[in-house]
Amino acid sequence: MNSLPKPVEWIASSLDDLKDFPDEVQQAVGYALYRAQCGEKHPSVKPLRSFKGASVLEVVQDFDRDTYRAVYTIKFEEVVYVLHVFQKKSKRGIETSKQDIELIEKRLKRAKEHYEQYYKNQSEEDKHE
Repeated sequence: MNSLPKPVEWIASSLDDLKDFPDEVQQAVGYALYRAQCGEKHPSVKPLRSFKGASVLEVVQDFDRDTYRAVYTIKFEEVVYVLHVFQKKSKRGIETSKQDIELIEKRLKRAKEHYEQYYKNQSEEDKHE
């Protein structure tokens, strides 16, 4: 484990959405995110298929016959961005809905803008000190 965990940034309503989940799901997602902060991958985490590579990941948690998901990215070196947290509504298939994918894409762009504004400049300054 890294000595200092990376910070977590919550995009849009993702933190409020997580707070609406059952406590057991909140704890499982929280622990998976903590592992991501430490540079590790929880066993319940997998790459989100609609995105190339392994920089957009999802935590899938089943509870009381429902499925909950938290999508985050480790694309940026200094921070973990939580992009979308939702309860899977579809009862058939494992595909993430087109609407959810579009929302994740939009929030990934917001995360990139936030990173460039708040983190990228800071890491450049640290390198020059």
